[in-house]
Amino acid sequence: MKSVYDVIIRPIVSERTMAGSTQRKYTFEVAKDATKIDIARAATEIFGIKVLSVNTMNVRGKKKRFSAGRPEGTTPSWKKAIITVTEDSKTIEFFDSLM
Repeated sequence: MKSVYDVIIRPIVSERTMAGSTQRKYTFEVAKDATKIDIARAATEIFGIKVLSVNTMNVRGKKKRFSAGRPEGTTPSWKKAIITVTEDSKTIEFFDSLM
């Protein structure tokens, strides 16, 4: 069995995700084999929040060119999860400190 810290890898911080945090939507990079139920349980245990819904998407790696002499390659693919929190739940303090 995986630890909850193996399910949620890191928060995604960008202009779009910070705008979503005002609507109580938080974005994270998660393990590729994690299910929506695993993600909801991990978020509840780590942050102490009540999860309303979890939306997931697989993000394909982008083609990149490397330094001279090396062929082009791709960045790794990863999975993104958008966690929506209920209205009566507390917010995630990490995202509040960035606003």
